[in-house]
Amino acid sequence: MEFLIVIAVMAAAFGLFFLIDKGFTKLFRSKAQHKSGKSVRLNKRYGAFGLILFALGVAAVFAGLPSNLLLLIGGAVIIVVGIGLIVYYMTFGLFYDADSFILMTFGKREKTYRYKDICTQQLFNSYGNILIELHLSDGRSVHLHANMEGTYPFMDTAFAGWLRQTGRTKEDCPFHDPENSCWFPSVEE
Repeated sequence: MEFLIVIAVMAAAFGLFFLIDKGFTKLFRSKAQHKSGKSVRLNKRYGAFGLILFALGVAAVFAGLPSNLLLLIGGAVIIVVGIGLIVYYMTFGLFYDADSFILMTFGKREKTYRYKDICTQQLFNSYGNILIELHLSDGRSVHLHANMEGTYPFMDTAFAGWLRQTGRTKEDCPFHDPENSCWFPSVEE
């Protein structure tokens, strides 16, 4: 009986978060960049792992309800971590078209940038994963991991738009080397 309750709670959680994701998309993503179909998103594993943690946390809370304080506290912590991963997955996104991109991050209002707003780029290598940090004209920075969905197509589009909007040519850009993840001038230049 308990097994059926856990399965029902997990199915309800998956269904609820699916509906929230669809509703969130319809309500808050109505600009041209959102509708272009081009985006840089976190890997879906963040959302899936968040859902799994949420379901495990709920199961732990139900299992510890009568008297097991450790399961109650541990389950609550796992629920909070799961919700955190889900919120992070749902709120980060970079949506773009040929002329501009929209940056959405948790806790900050989405903002539209033109490609000419990209000033410099900095690269970091952490355990074989490349992090590309783009510095923007308003002092904000965008952190893109190489393993995010759509990072490299965005960088190619951003470079082409940056050239067009700044009036430069590829010959003016000796730093441009996509094979080594370099699209824009480095911070040191």
